[in-house]
Amino acid sequence: VQLQASGGGLVQAGGSLRLSCAASGRTFTSYSMYWFRQAPGKERDPVAAISWRGRSTFYIDSVKGRFTISRDNAKNTVYLQMNNLKPEDTAAYYCAADTRFAPRIATPDYWGQGTQVTVSS
Repeated sequence: VQLQASGGGLVQAGGSLRLSCAASGRTFTSYSMYWFRQAPGKERDPVAAISWRGRSTFYIDSVKGRFTISRDNAKNTVYLQMNNLKPEDTAAYYCAADTRFAPRIATPDYWGQGTQVTVSS
């Protein structure tokens, strides 16, 4: 499956962004979807996950209540709505796909390219 992420940008603290990740190539509903992020000099870590039907979601503690992951299976797209952004959210954000729903998965089957999110204070 090919994944194309978009929606990153520069925003002030307290602002919002919505990331999108469009999938193509294989049956989108076969996959749980993930968002990861990687700040400079740090490892790439999971941020949020959603099961193939959207019934199960996962968030890391630092984004709970601020970020919402969702998917539109008719559009083969997964979203990450990010509200009340903080400078520490600054990172390259990556979407990923895997047939498993394993929220702390380290090596999903497929990666998209990153989209940069920069939050200024």
